[in-house]
Amino acid sequence: MATKYRVVLVTVSNMAEARRIARKLVERELAACVNIIPKIGSVYRWEGVVEEAQETLLIIKSEKKLVEKIKKRVKRMHSYEVPEILVFKVDDGDENYLKWLSSEVR
Repeated sequence: MATKYRVVLVTVSNMAEARRIARKLVERELAACVNIIPKIGSVYRWEGVVEEAQETLLIIKSEKKLVEKIKKRVKRMHSYEVPEILVFKVDDGDENYLKWLSSEVR
């Protein structure tokens, strides 16, 4: 049962962008819940230069069938040229939580 569920990680530039994307995903029933973790430090290489930035992390809970729609929506709303979108399969979870998750997405 749990294998139909996905967690999607997305980093964004600031809290306002995080709230805007999170709210839209939940309003459109693409995600049951989005956690927002502010002020994470990121070190990465961009166009040959090592960069450091403060970012905000979105933890998006949804189902496999909605991942492509989530990716399209995030890309439309995201300020980065190449947004980080990483998808993880959920191997197990609380049965009641997973039932709730399914009831909140379309």
